[in-house]
Amino acid sequence: MRSNRTALGIGALAALALAATTAMAVPASAAPNTTPQKVCGSSYRTVNSAAIGSLGTVYLTYNATNGKNCVTTIRNSPGTATSMSAWLYIVDTEQGDDDYGDFTSYAGPTYVYGKGHCVDWGGHIKNVYVQVSGSNCASLKEKRTTYTR
Repeated sequence: MRSNRTALGIGALAALALAATTAMAVPASAAPNTTPQKVCGSSYRTVNSAAIGSLGTVYLTYNATNGKNCVTTIRNSPGTATSMSAWLYIVDTEQGDDDYGDFTSYAGPTYVYGKGHCVDWGGHIKNVYVQVSGSNCASLKEKRTTYTR
């Protein structure tokens, strides 16, 4: 009788573990296949980000060693190439970089020297656009705009 209970208990525990694993599993296509650090470089740290609707996120990163910012737009669900962008602009130095095109996973990287400067940056996926102006300017408040075309 004891061995039947043990076998039954083990079977129930295995079924419970399988159910929990299945419930927590996320389809591979539901998660981005990269990170801002993989796109920009391992020494870049994320300092700001903005959701692009439910399609993905545009990230502003910074490398304290070289003073450069990097922007990349990463889709939530990589797949068929679609219109995307990542851009970065320093108003007072008039320096900028952008990457526009059809991509399967991410746009960018875009790099500009930004140490001690306010940063304008953004990106888009399909018809959803995000623009952040006056970002990382100490006490100044940034302005975020999201719109569709």
